[in-house]
Parts: sequence; C-alpha cells; structure tokens
Amino acid sequence: MASLTCPDCGVKVQPEDLICFRCGANLPHAAEADDDVPTPTVSQKFIDADLERQRRGIATVVLRISFPTGNVDIPAGTSVLLGRDPAESLVAAAFARFDNVSRRHATVQVDDWGHATIRDENSTNGTYVNDDRVLPGTDVRLVDGDRVRLAADVTGSVSLQGDPDPASLSRNGTR
Repeated sequence: MASLTCPDCGVKVQPEDLICFRCGANLPHAAEADDDVPTPTVSQKFIDADLERQRRGIATVVLRISFPTGNVDIPAGTSVLLGRDPAESLVAAAFARFDNVSRRHATVQVDDWGHATIRDENSTNGTYVNDDRVLPGTDVRLVDGDRVRLAADVTGSVSLQGDPDPASLSRNGTR
C-alpha cells in the first residue's frame, strides 16, 4: 500500500485521517461509493423494480381467474398460491368455505412474457383444467377461455387482460 503524506508539511498520514496532526491542514478525502448516497425509500425501490421490469420487457398482462367468490388477478412476473390457508395464500378468503379445497391447493404463475401456468401442490381433491386433472407438481399452460376447477366445488374462468403476447392466447403458442 502506498504511503500517504500531508500535502502541506510532508509528514506521513493514515488514509482515514481527515487532518494532519502535525500542521493541522485538511487532507484530501476521496469520496467513497456510498458517501452522500441516501438509502432508497420503499417507494423508490418499488419504482426502480417497475422500471427494471419495463427495461427487461415484462408483459403488461394480467391473468384473471373469475371464481364465484371473487376474481384472482395475477400480473406478469408473479405467482399466487390458491388455497384455504391465510398464512400461505393471499386469496384464502375466496376458498374459506370450501372444505374440499386444500390449504395449499395450486399455484398459478404468469411469467415475464405473459404465459400462465397452474401447478397442483399435492392437493387432496385435485386441480383440473378444462376437466383434465393436473398431475401434482406438473405445470399446465393456461390460456384465455380455460376453466380451472379446484376439487369438485370451485370453478373459475381464465381471461388474459392487458396486451398479451399472441402466443399466450393459444395452448400451442411459443414465445
């Protein structure tokens, strides 16, 4: 490491010294990367994340599953767990009165390009897309117009809102 000296009197100084202890001169201080940079607020972090999603080209698609008890909206780049356990699922209230819906029933995910999938989370009474059973742990593509059923009682219709990639409108589409 190079030795530092006071620009006025030439005595050796330490890198962390702000003044020369011999002559009292102010020592040059190189600004560090984190000097004078305020900590970002929660809203700044959210705005930065939103700008990053736009920069990366995340679709403006929202997948909506309309259940009789209410709509579940899943924006591109996110996922939602469907089930009765309020500690696990943000939408647990929609399934609270259906005992045959598991606490952790299924996960719906919409990727950055607006392509949606559903995965059964080893539910007791099954997850169905257009009356075909979803194998536990297997992702099944969801497209506009599909019907999703949890167990025997809860059926919802799938719709894509926003500006979807045309490939997300058909089951055989590719990105």
